[in-house]
Amino acid sequence: MAYLINIPTFSDTRGNLTVLDEAIPFDIKRLFYIYGVDSSARGGHRHHKTVQAAICIQGRCTIVNDDGEKTEIFKMDSPHKCLILETKDWHVMKNFTPDAILLVLASTSFDATDYIFDPYEHKE
Repeated sequence: MAYLINIPTFSDTRGNLTVLDEAIPFDIKRLFYIYGVDSSARGGHRHHKTVQAAICIQGRCTIVNDDGEKTEIFKMDSPHKCLILETKDWHVMKNFTPDAILLVLASTSFDATDYIFDPYEHKE
């Protein structure tokens, strides 16, 4: 199940310094960022092997997550808030503000065969 962690941030009169060194619970093999998003949704998948950490380092966005059991909505609105997405977490990122930058850290290098695009089928 996806979960939030707070990344250590040190603040003083000069500004803020947020440190990822030991906050991310996996070895980082890839990083990318998403920005300039219009009203489109991004994501719409889960992974066979990859665990991800999502941080909205500027602006705001929403991540809707479905782990096959329940659906949760995460408001990503702070650069020291980090959402850990496990392999079973089918997620969609949306509602990006015009200035939003979403940084994503991944536990594996890119592999197109690692993606599962079909959402869970829930029995009502």
